[in-house]
Amino acid sequence: MRPVALTDIDFVGQGLHRPECVLATASGRLFASDWAGGVAAVAADGQVTRYLAQAGAGPEGGLKPNGIALRRDGSFLIAHLGAEAGGVFSLQRDGTLAPVIAEVEGAILPPTNFVMEDTGGRIWVTVSTRLVPRDRGYRLDNADGFILVHDKAGTRIVADSLGYTNEIAVDPSGEWLYVNETFVRRMSRFRLRAGGALGPRETVTEFGSGTFPDGLAFDAEGAAWIVSIVSNRVVRVLPGGRQEVVLEDSDPEHLAWVEAAYRNGGLGRPHLDGIKSKRLRNVSSLAFGGADLKTVYLGCLLGAAIAKFRSPVAGHPPTHWTYDS
Repeated sequence: MRPVALTDIDFVGQGLHRPECVLATASGRLFASDWAGGVAAVAADGQVTRYLAQAGAGPEGGLKPNGIALRRDGSFLIAHLGAEAGGVFSLQRDGTLAPVIAEVEGAILPPTNFVMEDTGGRIWVTVSTRLVPRDRGYRLDNADGFILVHDKAGTRIVADSLGYTNEIAVDPSGEWLYVNETFVRRMSRFRLRAGGALGPRETVTEFGSGTFPDGLAFDAEGAAWIVSIVSNRVVRVLPGGRQEVVLEDSDPEHLAWVEAAYRNGGLGRPHLDGIKSKRLRNVSSLAFGGADLKTVYLGCLLGAAIAKFRSPVAGHPPTHWTYDS
């Protein structure tokens, strides 16, 4: 695939607060996590509407949305990235906030990274690390992340000992659950089994220097697209594991500094928060949208708007695609 030039990137929405996760819908509206305490909806013309938790509602210290999911009834699921504890909350558009998952197997959920609801109504959740603060898990030997599932049978861990578990997605066949393991630089998958169980972990591909996979989505040809924090890379992973770099906005000297810290076990928040780039501000999520599903939208950790560019390949419509129509 021909790489996208930085001059081909545009932006939509302004004044967003840490739009780490972005969702696109058939209505043309985008939804992004917002650290003002909820979800920001961005219309095609850039107008922003916020759905925020009512004052005083939610966890101590305020709701810190990381991953979000749009539900069939128009409400949202929020993965709370608290300083010491996490959880999953339900947010109605009138601001009503309620806990959905607070603990698993008798333990309070650590800071919670991502949440997804599948076509059967099961809720899938990732916790990147049990370590607090979380930057203690920014290590190449990290192996305490996990995936849990929540359904009528309860809440349970279905995959453990993963390397900083980040976004997950069901592939277009509906047979596999894919996951990005950020700080072991690996994409893995698990075969979906009856009752929300998962088969053994399989490695789809491993990423090289400068790539720390975070966001994840599929295109109509079955390829998985990932975004890399720090390097601002968008990588297309074809069936079989071959990789194509679609986009990058990084500074070689800064990336070498990050790589050295990563290799020496010293990677921390300054390496993620002090990136040097021309246009992108630490991309962390991507979603295919537009009427033809050929517009790629990028969430980010440090910016105040959503980046977008055109793709020659259409995306695979996500589960929530028609939920805002």
